[in-house]
Amino acid sequence: MVATPRSRAVLNYRKRLSERGMARFEVQALDTDRDLIRALARLLAANDPESGQLRAALQQSLSGQPRKKGGILQALRSSPLVGADWTFERALATERQIDL
Repeated sequence: MVATPRSRAVLNYRKRLSERGMARFEVQALDTDRDLIRALARLLAANDPESGQLRAALQQSLSGQPRKKGGILQALRSSPLVGADWTFERALATERQIDL
């Protein structure tokens, strides 16, 4: 059986996708969500740090489990400014004139 140019092109395209770790699949959703789902798929396919954060947020949201506490504290503790020995001082004003 001789493969047509169209079928060879499709096979080559799918091979290139799989080499990049990508897959093509069909999804069923509301017609109004088409642009949203395409935009989401485009962002996730980028495979950069932003897509990793988006992926983690989606997985957390879809899992139904409550968010972990202490996320802000963990971020502050991992800051490069930890241990920088900075002191902040503020000038104290004795009084202010307020016109009521």
